[in-house]
Amino acid sequence: MIAFSTTPTVALDSSGGRCMYAQVDQLRAMGPAVPVELPEGVGAWSVTRGDVVRMLLTHPGVSRDLKRTVPGYQPGSVAWLSPWVDIDHMATADGKEHLRLRKLITPALSPRRVAALQPQAEKVINHLIDDIAALPAGEPVDLHSAFSYRVPTEIICDLFGVPDDQRDELLRLFRAVGETDVATEEQSTDINTGLVGAMHELIAARRRDPGDDLTSFLIAAREDGSALTEDELIATLLLMIGGGSGTTINLIDHSIRELLANPDQLRIVQEDPGRWDDVIEESLRLNCPVMHLPMRWATEDIDLGEGVVIRAGDAILIAYGAHGRDPDVHERPEVFDLNRENKDHIAFSAGAHFCPGSRLAMLESRIALRTLFERFPRMQLAVAPEAIEPEHTFIGNGVACLPVLLNHESR
Repeated sequence: MIAFSTTPTVALDSSGGRCMYAQVDQLRAMGPAVPVELPEGVGAWSVTRGDVVRMLLTHPGVSRDLKRTVPGYQPGSVAWLSPWVDIDHMATADGKEHLRLRKLITPALSPRRVAALQPQAEKVINHLIDDIAALPAGEPVDLHSAFSYRVPTEIICDLFGVPDDQRDELLRLFRAVGETDVATEEQSTDINTGLVGAMHELIAARRRDPGDDLTSFLIAAREDGSALTEDELIATLLLMIGGGSGTTINLIDHSIRELLANPDQLRIVQEDPGRWDDVIEESLRLNCPVMHLPMRWATEDIDLGEGVVIRAGDAILIAYGAHGRDPDVHERPEVFDLNRENKDHIAFSAGAHFCPGSRLAMLESRIALRTLFERFPRMQLAVAPEAIEPEHTFIGNGVACLPVLLNHESR
């Protein structure tokens, strides 16, 4: 168990979707931070007010490094939390250690290298859309499984050189790690073990047969004399493959749903294809792909006012998805509006831990959305927007399915 300075007053809900948004609104009204209970009895301060979120993301008294901040913590003692805090990569490091690890990754995701991925992304996306177009006309299609899920996972697996025979199991494990309402402690342990084992297999495959992929790139950087250890290599691959696919899946799904639920907004971008970045930015604001990202830790007492003091050693759970829906940050925050002047969001975090993969996510989403709506301009939702089933988790912010009618001509 991880020590916590106060007694949680609210259990965080894993229902997802509208229930998650409603609870975020409730927590925002309760104070600048609220003590909540997470699985396995973990206590944390939930932070849902936009100004407090921004402040704590760059606060010098807040750390991502649990093992150095809470000396009594035993790695592996909280099974569901372990994949988020026990592994050593740039997202769990601070200061010089963070910079060292980040410098190994940023060349792999430079603007030039990401731009060079466009032809491959277009190839993957067009192939998937051809498969969808071949389906019988008039029948609902689950775009989540047929398109939104497959675009980033196929691109990221290609990018990291994941062998075809390893992909299905690896992606199953990444999906399972975020299911906070179903996994038992034993299942969480098995998932963690499986993920590490999958990374060992990937590394072994790329050592046997190196290529022009990012796994080979990271292996070479380590073997050329960098300080990347074997554990750091595994952790970095977990971060980049998992983070580089899951968030983009949710971004594509939410963008499609919002455009189909708001035909007036869809007409704007159909009449002016230069507005696709506005679609993406507004989608990131309204439906941030990650609601809560475990975890940050206070290294000192932090007085937030209103009688709320986060004590040194306490866990802090930042609600990334709450910032864009805060009425003190945005007017009519619940409305999807491409003409909104302020589309400010923290979907890619802020400060030193800003996501280095943001350019890749934007590239994939821009091509995927533009191409999809060009091929199926009359597409409609097959169910009411509120009937779309969310993923059951308090970490991610995704959907379980996205049924649409393509309304394309039969062949």
